Amino acid sequence: MEMDAVRAVPLHPELELMHVDADTDALDVRSLCKHFIVNLPKKELPEANGVLQRIGRFFRKPKKRKLAVDNISLRLRRGEIFGVVGHNGSGKSTLIRMISTLLEQSSGEIRVFGMDPLRQAYQVQRLLNRVSVDAAFFKKLSPNENLLYAARLYGVDDKSALKRAEEILAKLGLEEGRLTDSMQELSRGMQQKVAIARALLTSPVLLLLDEPTTGLDPKSKRDVQDYILELQRTHDATVLLTSHDMEEVERLCGRIALMADGKFVARGTADELKQQVLTRRIERGEAQATDGLPKMEEVFIELTGHEWLSAEEDVDKPD
Repeated sequence: MEMDAVRAVPLHPELELMHVDADTDALDVRSLCKHFIVNLPKKELPEANGVLQRIGRFFRKPKKRKLAVDNISLRLRRGEIFGVVGHNGSGKSTLIRMISTLLEQSSGEIRVFGMDPLRQAYQVQRLLNRVSVDAAFFKKLSPNENLLYAARLYGVDDKSALKRAEEILAKLGLEEGRLTDSMQELSRGMQQKVAIARALLTSPVLLLLDEPTTGLDPKSKRDVQDYILELQRTHDATVLLTSHDMEEVERLCGRIALMADGKFVARGTADELKQQVLTRRIERGEAQATDGLPKMEEVFIELTGHEWLSAEEDVDKPD
């Protein structure tokens, strides 16, 4: 969708209430870093003194600092859909959690429509919602009950919430008869649809989608993608999407970043990234200018130096 057309969409009511200028960037991330203190892997343990280190009268396992997000900068204009592609453990989910106020950065700055998630957490939380692949629910409650609980947290009345939830879930292909079953009786794919509906229930201005279609069948994936595009077109939504699905990223995202080892190693439109790889191959004598553009999976391998893995194959590391 063209950015000029996006800016023609009326400003979201929440932004008007907060007196946010229409030209303010939806997201501005500068030099963002996050490190964690983790146990030293067994192969890195010092041979001397065994496994434990003495600290005063106490013993503990040796630790090290792990950099999960390494100097990331990113600007999203209002109405943009931006994609981040990387393996589990590359830092995608850590980035999402910092933007969504769930995790404090080690250094760097984040601004959501000009507001700081650390100092203005409540205002930022009103503007965004998040979908993750490991969404949590009250499993003994039904989809309707879970959605009503979420709606009340955002001040949405029950009648409006149920009506909107039914509309969203109908578009996502969840049968109306399943809305009163307990969550534990639903398949993983059905639960993911409820998670998506929960995030969309409040018409967020910034939507953080962390592998939103993992576990869905092809038709359901398409339904979710169509609804994301509709939100962008009609509800002034800006979207930050992480995904293992290259076809999904190409279809939805105006710009894409390839992430590895906590860094953005390349970014641009899908065609720009493909052209970059084709140019490299031509310079190495491996291709000609008349050759077709490579697939995004090949682009990922070339620019990150990592083997491409699908979501089903990439299960070793937490992100």
